[in-house]
Amino acid sequence: MGRLFRLVALAGLMALLAAGRGWAGDAYGQERRYMVRLIEADVRDTRRYIGKEALDPRVMAALGRVPRHEFVPPSLRTAAYENRPLPIGHGQTISQPYIVALMTDLLGLKPGDRVLEIGTGSGYQAAILAELVDQVFTIEIIGPLGREAGERLRRLGYPKIETRIGDGYYGWEEAAPFDAIVVTAAAGHIPPPLIAQLRPGGRMVIPVGSRFMTQQLLLVEKDARGELTSRQILPVRFVPLTGAH
Repeated sequence: MGRLFRLVALAGLMALLAAGRGWAGDAYGQERRYMVRLIEADVRDTRRYIGKEALDPRVMAALGRVPRHEFVPPSLRTAAYENRPLPIGHGQTISQPYIVALMTDLLGLKPGDRVLEIGTGSGYQAAILAELVDQVFTIEIIGPLGREAGERLRRLGYPKIETRIGDGYYGWEEAAPFDAIVVTAAAGHIPPPLIAQLRPGGRMVIPVGSRFMTQQLLLVEKDARGELTSRQILPVRFVPLTGAH
């Protein structure tokens, strides 16, 4: 009887944890699976740019788990799993799921990696990263947006994501070095502080170009000697990186 009670209690606990992450009794599961198929189609359509016909299955599985509808305004929940960016307030957007998947894939993440995100937004990209690695640090310059994202991430079961309000151009020096850095706003150039905070052997994915125009998504790699190489992946459109710089 005692063993049966423990098993029932454990099952109940697992269900509560899953519900906290939006995985149990999820009315959006089918829509999320459809979104993943749309991403896979976009990957095939852009294989000439990205050099592959499929992304890391772990990345696609993460996109299939994280409840994107929790990261958009309630009025836009019916559009949450469309493969397009959506406004989240304060002049910002949640990125197109295909772009989130591609940028995450380009980082080449391993479970023990330490990752920095510049531009928390609603917290969706940070949640995807946290499905793949143990340590995620994310910075948002817009105070209300960053605080809301932090509360949302904790509510959804991501307590290990470290959030900060600040100017992402300067990175997070106290937490450096990072194995990977992802920048979710367009910069006119690659910020030197982020280069300095990238670990040798690390990767950075960043859109670079003029404000409100087509930019280039870059994959930046730092070798063991600290030297950088960069490769253009494909043209993109991101909101600009803002701050004192």
